[in-house]
Amino acid sequence: MTSLNSHGIRFAFGTLTVLPVRVTRWDRATARSGMLCAPLAGLVVGLLAGALGTLSLLAGSGPLLAAVASVAVPAALTRGLHLDGLADTADGLGSGKPAEDALRIMKQSDIGPFGVITLLLVLLAQVAVLFELYGEGWTHGALGAVVAGVTARLALTLASRQGVPAARPEGLGSVVASTVPAGWALFASVVTVALCATAGALSGPYGALHHALAVLGALAAGELLLRHCVRRFGGVTGDVFGGVEETAATVALVALALGS
Repeated sequence: MTSLNSHGIRFAFGTLTVLPVRVTRWDRATARSGMLCAPLAGLVVGLLAGALGTLSLLAGSGPLLAAVASVAVPAALTRGLHLDGLADTADGLGSGKPAEDALRIMKQSDIGPFGVITLLLVLLAQVAVLFELYGEGWTHGALGAVVAGVTARLALTLASRQGVPAARPEGLGSVVASTVPAGWALFASVVTVALCATAGALSGPYGALHHALAVLGALAAGELLLRHCVRRFGGVTGDVFGGVEETAATVALVALALGS
């Protein structure tokens, strides 16, 4: 079990980030462990995003540039993979074509108008929220980046749960689809929500509730997109995972901005 956990952590960081981690096993057991470790990868990404934003702010850049820096870190640490998945998913859904044709559109290397518009709005929303949070202080901005990073990867854990099929027999989606037992996915969710609420409690009881609701709202948004994609495409793909991840990250940030 210890060996599997070690391989799972490698799988999570090796597939969800560009950090120099060597993936030594590529099987469904490792994928299951890896997707359970996805929030841990999100924590590291979020901490690095918050650190760069904070350093930028403390160096006198102002909250806008700090926000841009924090948004740039997750994009760089994934080589834009999740953003690309979001754009491809938007193109597939926006095409209005049958599943087979939509999946073919999503596999194309170019980005269509739906993808461009979706990317633009999502990145603007992320920068706008972090600008507001950093304007309240570096702790607010950094915590927002961390919560968004963890929540986004937790959404991937839930998207990998058993009962969610793969749309294609090949690709990353087919490797991780239906690998995580529903009970373990729920456990990971409870732990992550509790930790985010604890972090939010540093600003008082309302902060704990606010952060917990932000995570839950983000997971609900990711779940809605996931179910819609399963209905439209017959299952999940690597692009759908990217779309779910970016949706959860954005909704988490927006929820943190509301009522802050």
